[in-house]
Amino acid sequence: MTQSKPSALPDGELSASDPLKTVTRADLSEAVHRHTGLGRAECAKYVEMVLDEIFEAIVTRNDVKLSSFGAFQIRAKREREGRNPKTGKEAKITARLVVTFKPSNVLRARVNSDFKVAAPAQTGDGKGNGAVKRRADGKTTGVTLGA
Repeated sequence: MTQSKPSALPDGELSASDPLKTVTRADLSEAVHRHTGLGRAECAKYVEMVLDEIFEAIVTRNDVKLSSFGAFQIRAKREREGRNPKTGKEAKITARLVVTFKPSNVLRARVNSDFKVAAPAQTGDGKGNGAVKRRADGKTTGVTLGA
């Protein structure tokens, strides 16, 4: 598993457009191989076994808690009204179960220890009122929301 950190802006700020590496099963088994010295095939088998255990626990509706990492949880979503994004028509979204992941405080702290997210450019009047229209003389004429 290559540990390439995302490129950072000055002062350690992380841009939202920075590419992040996706870690695959192969990367995980390669890391196990490097750390243990076991054969690659054996390491791939162990990684697969761990992932299968997590998978089965979730499928059988059990929460999975990994200390200092986080928890996978099953949540029930109620039926609700939604919209088809293409047509804008109302559509019924059926009740379902979803898998969520809640990172541990340890993981959150490690993720945030090296980087600060670059703040978006401020728009509006600084009071959360969207963009402010200004006349040629610099005076505001009102607030335009969402602009």
